[in-house]
Amino acid sequence: MTDSLEGVQRITRPTIPPPVPRDAHKGSMGKVLCIAGSPEMPGAAQLVLRAAQRGGAGLVALAVFQPELFDRVAPILPEAIYLDCCRSKALFAGRLPDEIENYASDVRVAGPGLNSSGRTRELVRRLVEAPYEGPLVLDADALNVLAGVPEVLTMSQSQVVLTPHPGEAERLLDRPIPSDEAGRIDCALELAQRSNAVCVLKGPHSIVTDGARLFLNPSGSPSLATAGSGDILAGLVGAYLAWSVRCQDPEFGLFEAVCSAVHVHGLAGEWAAREFGERGTIASDILQCLARAQKAFEESASSPSA
Repeated sequence: MTDSLEGVQRITRPTIPPPVPRDAHKGSMGKVLCIAGSPEMPGAAQLVLRAAQRGGAGLVALAVFQPELFDRVAPILPEAIYLDCCRSKALFAGRLPDEIENYASDVRVAGPGLNSSGRTRELVRRLVEAPYEGPLVLDADALNVLAGVPEVLTMSQSQVVLTPHPGEAERLLDRPIPSDEAGRIDCALELAQRSNAVCVLKGPHSIVTDGARLFLNPSGSPSLATAGSGDILAGLVGAYLAWSVRCQDPEFGLFEAVCSAVHVHGLAGEWAAREFGERGTIASDILQCLARAQKAFEESASSPSA
């Protein structure tokens, strides 16, 4: 491959999550806090929340900054918790809203559907600087406001996970992203190393790397090339990370959880393509196939070839 792969460990198989214990309850399955969506893009919040729920998180919350967003999301997802940040002036005072700070989440997921406004820029800055040690997943607009300066993430106390598509990665690195596999790997490694984060560079055979380990995801389909697919991945990554935090299994750490979520997301795309066709699949179809893809992945642990 390339010189940048010297000393990088290649991971060939994703790790199947530890099973759910018989005495599990919603609190023990992990809490995911999502900061996503806007009145213009309520669907992003809906997809992130539902994917986190389908991914197994026991409690999923949405921080809401506009009443219109609550009106458009809550009737569709009654199982979620909603944190009312609409009246908060905290960001103007240089801090996170108390509703976010005081919510005891295992994972924070931010970015899908937020837009690239000054408020989003300030919000991401405060999330990065917060004294929060759980995983922080940054996607979509949370990445766009960091264009050209991924190094700022090295100051975070959180375990940061980035999930850029090639356009977002290009803005982060301020250079073109090649389409060949070797070039994509170089870019993913550079981004992970410059940000001290786990990077998921989405695309055909999505790349997961923390700069020291590398996983090329074998699952997936062109059906995933549709609006909202990345929002589903962000929510699913959040759920798997929450389970990693809760289960405390040394074989299912942060990197393993991200690889598994990426793999299951790809499997869901394959299931959707079989049912709806690669051209006809939309994000809601992928979400519909998520549970069965996840179940098939977990059951593969007992298959003869596993």
